[in-house]
Amino acid sequence: MTVQPMRDQTGRCLCGAVTFTATPNGGMHACHCPTCRRLSGGVLFSVDCGDSVRVEGGVATYVSSEWATRQFCPACGTGLFWRSNDGAITMVSAQAFDDPSGFALEDEFCIESKPEAYALAGDRPRLTTAELFAQFAPPEA
Repeated sequence: MTVQPMRDQTGRCLCGAVTFTATPNGGMHACHCPTCRRLSGGVLFSVDCGDSVRVEGGVATYVSSEWATRQFCPACGTGLFWRSNDGAITMVSAQAFDDPSGFALEDEFCIESKPEAYALAGDRPRLTTAELFAQFAPPEA
């Protein structure tokens, strides 16, 4: 499986009230944090689309942490986006894309929170929450 080229991809919620176009910045990421698992009912697969997401239809917003919000369709409840408060990062639910089949799984986040009941096959980076957050920390002076 290959990663879809960096071109616009379309997607939508379950009922179609919210549609979007976005340019993915690579493949899928799997998040095992408790919030993502509770939100998705399992591991959350998402694709980084930076600030390229263009939405048609209204989304509802839930402030899920001090650094990000989650957005979903107010009609059917489909979870669509995780957005950083600074607007630089939008992680789009991989399964909300019209054709998610081209997204290769690149890495896993918050691996220490993954339940023992499942494991994703394959060799890829598996980052702890601390390692993930360290990637976004400002450089030390």
